[in-house]
Amino acid sequence: MRERLIRWSFFFIGLAILGLGIAMTIKGKAFGIGPWDVFHYGLYTQFGLTIGTWSIITGFILLGFTSLYTRKLPKSGALLNMLLLGIFIDLFLFILPDPVSLLSQAIFFLIGLLVLGYGIGVYVASGLGAGPRDGIMLLLVEKTGWRIDWVRNGIEVTVLLAGWALGGPVGIGSIVIALLLGKVIGYALPQCKWLLAAILSYDSNRGTPFVKESSH
Repeated sequence: MRERLIRWSFFFIGLAILGLGIAMTIKGKAFGIGPWDVFHYGLYTQFGLTIGTWSIITGFILLGFTSLYTRKLPKSGALLNMLLLGIFIDLFLFILPDPVSLLSQAIFFLIGLLVLGYGIGVYVASGLGAGPRDGIMLLLVEKTGWRIDWVRNGIEVTVLLAGWALGGPVGIGSIVIALLLGKVIGYALPQCKWLLAAILSYDSNRGTPFVKESSH
């Protein structure tokens, strides 16, 4: 029971961190935004609603495709991811200030990129179901045997082009995210899995660290 609680805590915290990272990169819009957000922003520009709402709608479509391909019902974590991520994105876009200077936007963007990657690492490490976009990524990695950063980069570039065609804002930052986010996740995911394993191991020992007996 305690292990499930710890895993769900990782899941929700990871989604919140991910939503924060996405909002921060959007706030640094002078440099362009991430490929998926270019896509969601393009849909928002063309059809209204909010960026977070389009994140939910797109996630629902991807989740349905993955479920049909694997012939498995999505995990509850994947469904919660689809709903909560869009909510967190809109929430942080509302809360965060709008950086005025080019320097402040650059800081928002660069920190947001790191936060975004580690947010993905934290919630995926929980093992409670990857989100729709990461589910597609993990499915392709499993089926092809390709490196996770290669697969992620390929998806990001494809979505970036689709978002640009819809009129989403593309800049040098969009290319940076498309090419570097996969590498950030490649570093973050093993670290987050190690952290979760360490916490679970510590908790299984009832919070008592190992102390070597001294000989007299």
